[in-house]
Amino acid sequence: MKKVAVILSGSGVFDGAELHESVLTLLAIEQEGATYTCFAPDVEQLHVVNHFTGEVSEGETRNVLVESARVARGDIKPVTECDVNAFDTLIVPGGFGAAKNLCTFAVDGENCSFNEDVLNVCKSFAQAKKPAAYACIAPVLAAKVYGNHVKLTIGNDEGTANGVNALGASHVDCKVDEVVVDNDAKLVTTPAYMLAESVSQAHSSITKMVKTVLAMK
Repeated sequence: MKKVAVILSGSGVFDGAELHESVLTLLAIEQEGATYTCFAPDVEQLHVVNHFTGEVSEGETRNVLVESARVARGDIKPVTECDVNAFDTLIVPGGFGAAKNLCTFAVDGENCSFNEDVLNVCKSFAQAKKPAAYACIAPVLAAKVYGNHVKLTIGNDEGTANGVNALGASHVDCKVDEVVVDNDAKLVTTPAYMLAESVSQAHSSITKMVKTVLAMK
């Protein structure tokens, strides 16, 4: 039975982990006969967004680990406790939290900074040659982790694709229900809600990503 480390970035598409992508990822992992453990950095979010109005809530602060615990039903650990030796695979769902809380790509583009604890965990899987999968906007992290013109996708948005290329990747346009695989890096990426217009489309994207990465050795 394969063990999967899942890194979350909060709770809610606009300032945290995309909820549909996160839950669909956990479901797909179980359906493939694997187990998962959720992790998140113990840091403050970039900001808090009112998901009803879409506006930033001035003066409000939230913690990424605490918010991610909502998704994981409380069963979550700080990302600093993620030991690559205890897992076979890494998966990072998307949502703006991946580009705001795990790194600052949403604000700074190719000049973004990265959460060092998250980056260290992601690099540890890459260096151990263990398979990893990143969904939606999360492949910006993979671009930094793998470099070397690693093949990945965020869908087909030209501006975002140029940004990930500037971080060292080689972007490949991809349909919503497909994945891009870099076999040398053992990396799988999929557009998910970068292109998905419904939860069923997101389901197709995430499920294929999970199936593909768990089939890697």
